[in-house]
Amino acid sequence: IKHGRIAQLAFLGNIITRAGVHLPGNIDYAGNSFDSFPNGWAAISGPDAISGSGLGQIVAFVGFLELFVMKDVTGEGEFVGDFRNGALDFGWDKFDAETKLSKRAIELNNGRAAMMGILGLMVHEEIIPLGYDPDLPIIGHLQ
Repeated sequence: IKHGRIAQLAFLGNIITRAGVHLPGNIDYAGNSFDSFPNGWAAISGPDAISGSGLGQIVAFVGFLELFVMKDVTGEGEFVGDFRNGALDFGWDKFDAETKLSKRAIELNNGRAAMMGILGLMVHEEIIPLGYDPDLPIIGHLQ
């Protein structure tokens, strides 16, 4: 469940930033804007990547969330990955057992699809510099 949720965020973030949507303002005190950094792997490693201390802050924040926030604090979780902790419900308790099972299966399948999607984006990003034509797999370009 967790990997699927992370993959969904990664895929959506990759698509959004490649579409040119970035946070406004500067990412650091040096005046670098969010859109001044490249997309994908190039934002982590490469000549224009974010600094090591910036990457460290991201890893520390994710670690903090993992250890202290994103867990079943109250012990009331109905299933693995249930992090409502008695605070967030959005009507989950009003669904019958069959609907709950269906929604959990949908989330699991969407996570699997997102894992394949982000893997495809990462592979695509790495093989373009090798001379791969990015327009080839699109059926409309195969004449």
